[in-house]
Amino acid sequence: MTTPTQRFSSRADNYVKYRPGYPSGVIKTLVKECGLTEKSVVADIGSGTGILSELFLKHGNRVFGVEPNREMREAGKRFLKTYPHFTSVEGTAEATTLPNQSVEFVTAAQAFHWFDRSRARTEFARILKPGGWVVLIWNERVVETSALGRAYEALIARYGTDYGQVRHTHLRSEDIGAFFSPRPFELRTFKNLQALEFDGIKGRLLSSSYVPEPGHPKHQPMLDELRALFDDHQTGGRVDFDYVTMMYFGQLT
Repeated sequence: MTTPTQRFSSRADNYVKYRPGYPSGVIKTLVKECGLTEKSVVADIGSGTGILSELFLKHGNRVFGVEPNREMREAGKRFLKTYPHFTSVEGTAEATTLPNQSVEFVTAAQAFHWFDRSRARTEFARILKPGGWVVLIWNERVVETSALGRAYEALIARYGTDYGQVRHTHLRSEDIGAFFSPRPFELRTFKNLQALEFDGIKGRLLSSSYVPEPGHPKHQPMLDELRALFDDHQTGGRVDFDYVTMMYFGQLT
């Protein structure tokens, strides 16, 4: 059985190339509401290939990217090699290896649903400076109001190996509330979009840990159906892949 920290070992290249980034509204909101400055130190937990880390690095922050998966961690180091303020750390949400009270922000993008939440909360409280913030982010695919989104959702529901068990939308607002309790948390949402050619939507699909890989009997039929889906929805050789970026933030103490 593949553990959560191993699930993306073979997906790193597609992940760094084809996963969506995060909108500038994330930084603007944290500056306005949480006092983020260029001097703030960030621990990006489950940093993967460095997509969220880069957003903070561009803002001028020092970022510690904590990632347990070797392949994802190495991909992140390659992706962010031009940023001197990035430090790659082999660690987990439950054991980051970072010093006590060493960061102002703890972030987790597309990752919190993999954590042992009780142990992660204890660890986050340990590494945060007094008054520090936890920021939890997901890019959620738009399904109900997007014909492409509905068709793509149906495809991964048919072909996904364990999609129903691991999809992060199983995480409820009550789970977020329990994590921050007894302190409140805030939610902000932002529109996000990827314009993708066929190779892009194919890479986006194959970056997901729950889809069959080459050699699996469902792999090629899945790609054939993806090709038909793309052809039905493309305009000028591209499709618009819509997301809503969900950002939860709050303090633990």
